Amino acid sequence: MRSSVRPRLGAALLALAVGGTGCEGCRERRAEVAVDASDASAGAPRTGSRRVGVKVPLPTGWSAQPEEDGSLRFGPPHHPVLRVDLRTGEGDALPSGEALGALLSRAFEGFVRSDEQLEEGEDFVLVRLRLAPRLADGGVGEAHPAFFGARRVERDLFLCASLPGVSEDEVREAASSCQAIHLQPAPR
Repeated sequence: MRSSVRPRLGAALLALAVGGTGCEGCRERRAEVAVDASDASAGAPRTGSRRVGVKVPLPTGWSAQPEEDGSLRFGPPHHPVLRVDLRTGEGDALPSGEALGALLSRAFEGFVRSDEQLEEGEDFVLVRLRLAPRLADGGVGEAHPAFFGARRVERDLFLCASLPGVSEDEVREAASSCQAIHLQPAPR
């Protein structure tokens, strides 16, 4: 039974979570070069290694964009919605829903967090939520949708997160894409 997050995986999930939230006015959205793909092959993520044969089913109009850090971003042209990081050989570190929720609580202490959906299966865990920043005057800022998850495919672990500035529908589509990551059958 999965229950805790290993320290190294916890650090990666925390970086993905904090990086995925962004902050109002402190990040510029940059234009992404679109890669035409309705079903993107998830290649790269770690230290230049590639994982061949992995598919990320995408909504119509979305494409994949590899990043310099080895992650992949997915979304419509010039609007990344989903970030996916590969942790090669770490599939057995798939966290439980409870462990992922605890990690998100620590990561977003300065936010009011409302969980909308926790979904957990044998090879995945997904949390959809809304995050609103706590303001200096004691108030609460506008809530924004977000999604964080992990998907085990054989021995590998894929960490997923929505990116800042996305809609509720895009968060749902991102979660669905993460949950559906799979290996493509070998050619005959």
